[in-house]
Amino acid sequence: YESVIRCKAAVAWEFNQPLVIEEVEVAPPQEKEIRIKIVATGVCQSDLYFLCKCLNQTMFPAVFGHEAAGVVESIGPGVTEFQPGDTVIPLFMPQCRECRLCKSPKTNLCVNGCPSSSRSRISCRGRKLLQFLGTSSFSEFTVVKEISVAKIDPAAPLHKVCLIGCAICTGYGAAVNTAKVEAGSSCAVFGLGAVGLAAVMGCRAAAASRIIAVDINPEKFEKAKVLGATDVVNPNDHSRPIQQVIQEMTSGGVDFSFECIGNVEVMRSALESCAAGWGVSVIAGWTDMQNFSAPPIQLMTGRKWTGTLFGGFKGKDGVAQMVRAYLDRKLMVDEFITHNLRLDQVNEAVELMKNGRCVRAVLSVAPQ
Repeated sequence: YESVIRCKAAVAWEFNQPLVIEEVEVAPPQEKEIRIKIVATGVCQSDLYFLCKCLNQTMFPAVFGHEAAGVVESIGPGVTEFQPGDTVIPLFMPQCRECRLCKSPKTNLCVNGCPSSSRSRISCRGRKLLQFLGTSSFSEFTVVKEISVAKIDPAAPLHKVCLIGCAICTGYGAAVNTAKVEAGSSCAVFGLGAVGLAAVMGCRAAAASRIIAVDINPEKFEKAKVLGATDVVNPNDHSRPIQQVIQEMTSGGVDFSFECIGNVEVMRSALESCAAGWGVSVIAGWTDMQNFSAPPIQLMTGRKWTGTLFGGFKGKDGVAQMVRAYLDRKLMVDEFITHNLRLDQVNEAVELMKNGRCVRAVLSVAPQ
């Protein structure tokens, strides 16, 4: 018989307000669910987007956090893939392996995808808290569906590989899976947060010969070069539109471009930075507040405009594979971490992210 666990969590009681460290109750896992002790979690721009940019009252009160790593504490009835003590990364992109989407090599979507926020097993002061993206990692314990958990190599340092649960797969996969960047090609990456830097790294892994990193914050350029950028461009240094600058730099546009911000104006700039005839532009930045638009001639002349969720990686398979790549020293992760803080310093991490002062802050949640 599993019992309720009392533990600490950072609770978002209302929109655009500081998170509050509270004692919460985490119920035992139900059918095909797993209760996880969260060891470390990254703070991602998507957490900030729902916390303080996109007003949606149905999101509160909630426990945010979706980029994490931990250890299985207990399993519910019917769970076959996991045992207590397993080292895991929770997934916001589930993989049931049985639906028509999971069985197709063409997509990483799952029919159980985008988990609803109503299923939380976490409550505080008598109120059920919403579970963000089916994960809620700003809590010492959380309960997640079995299909939304990846088992990883126990040798992996959890304070590092937690980033594989969102940013690194999203950006890296945008390049290698979605765009399928080719050796010797030219690429442009717009936005050098963790996702953009991971896209730069993916372009380099695919042996692109030119990788142009674009950001209005020049403090990001050094890190971009470490991860593989060959050129850096600050749009604020130019009077003409950035797409024109890139078209000129590359004699007609890049082969591949990536929007890693979630800004619809930049999405159009990224598309128009691509070469006519074969350019591919990938949207990796999240927004649902505006629609994108561009003149149809941009596509009629042979450019392709596409998007990616979680970099096209199937949740369980992709995460396990990327953790192995990190352990085999084929993937940089440590370079993304600029701040290490504790869960009770989560509001500091949010401020650092808001001000563009950090690539990734990793929060220690429970001792490993």
